[in-house]
Amino acid sequence: MTITTVLLDLDGVIRHFDSAHVEGVSARHGISADDLMIAALSGDLLISAQTGRITRAEWIVAVGEAVGSQEAASEWLSDRGQVDPAMVDLVRDLRSEGVTVAILTNGTDTVHEELRELGIDDLTERVFNTADIGVAKPEPAIFAHACAALRVEPAEVFFADDAPRNVAGGAAAGLDAELFVDATTLRRQLVERLPALRSNEKEST
Repeated sequence: MTITTVLLDLDGVIRHFDSAHVEGVSARHGISADDLMIAALSGDLLISAQTGRITRAEWIVAVGEAVGSQEAASEWLSDRGQVDPAMVDLVRDLRSEGVTVAILTNGTDTVHEELRELGIDDLTERVFNTADIGVAKPEPAIFAHACAALRVEPAEVFFADDAPRNVAGGAAAGLDAELFVDATTLRRQLVERLPALRSNEKEST
């Protein structure tokens, strides 16, 4: 089936975070970077934030309590990251060729605000934020939700994510799923699947 839609993860794909930031917070507050990461990314707490059972503010408070410093947790988790300009260019090229592009992120309740602050709130046609939906990747229901909302069959959707378990979940749901490496690799993967983008590439060379 022809690919009509591209579904992209946000963090680690379109937006990236500098590891130096958490190291800086660690040094300034005398808290191990590993302890910060473990506290923030612990299964139950993170999933609660990603499925909207708690707010981002409540998540930050819980992380601060776990590491003994609300200041450290707030400083670290207030970072909005940096947008990859090569990914912005790729998304715009896809949309110019009539390909539907959407974001599917395991995010918290502030994702839409973050996208506005980063200036990419209108980069894609849709943003599917798991905190709004109540279920997170790699659960099959999140992929079914996105496909239904976009009115496409799973086989029409190319999905890229930097987490192998999410890629496996997308593939199991019937999407054409690939592990994200970088914008150059992703563009090559899409050129192989989309004749329109292939023509665009030839004209630009």
